[in-house]
Amino acid sequence: MDVATRERAYVRVSGPDAQTHLQNLVSNDVESLQPGDARPALLLTAKARVVAPVVVLRRGADDFLVLTEPPLGEIVRALLARMRLRLRCEIEPEQHESVLVFDSTEGFTTDFAGARELLDSGLAATIDDEELDRRRIEAGVPRWGREIDDRVLPAEAGLESTHISFSKGCYPGQEPIARQHYRGKVNRRLRVLDVESAGPGDEIRLGEKVVGRVTSAVPGLALGYVRVEVDDDADLAVGAGRGRLRPALRDDDR
Repeated sequence: MDVATRERAYVRVSGPDAQTHLQNLVSNDVESLQPGDARPALLLTAKARVVAPVVVLRRGADDFLVLTEPPLGEIVRALLARMRLRLRCEIEPEQHESVLVFDSTEGFTTDFAGARELLDSGLAATIDDEELDRRRIEAGVPRWGREIDDRVLPAEAGLESTHISFSKGCYPGQEPIARQHYRGKVNRRLRVLDVESAGPGDEIRLGEKVVGRVTSAVPGLALGYVRVEVDDDADLAVGAGRGRLRPALRDDDR
């Protein structure tokens, strides 16, 4: 079992109306979670721009833990507190330590394909940050500040199948999310590329046309947004070298 440290911020939401509060605000279904279960979700603006990617862990009937990226902890706490209105729930930061475990059934579902997450396990890391980033890029997992920010549509980042429920009730951003899903299309998608040499910010070109941009890279591998009309077998220029798209991940591979 491979273990990697995962930096996190944590917000507890507890009380009689905790489930209702989270179900009203996040993009994925919270009501169906059983104690010990978790699910990735998004906090969105009314225009479906990403405020924060989160993982919602149900610890008990009225006790939830919201995990997010370290820079977003206070933003998530403040948003949940501001939108609580008259609902009966407490919203407070907590302190924990997270690890990702690979090739293991321990832990709970998280937002990193191929891994599960454990809290306060005491496990020591067996892989370093560079190897973790390689695995992230290879799995096409978007990272806040690299592939996800308030300019990116969830569908562009491949988050529709993992972070969004199309059968739950209303939440901020639901209407534009549903409209895009059922009637629209995106112009670009997050793709994994085999590359000779690339770095974040490098252009991805097809002939003389810029068709994308690299967001993350490790030696031989890159992640970036590429226009949807680019064929999988296209010969691309990426930075100072060549590159080729890897086959797009199916929803059940994410």
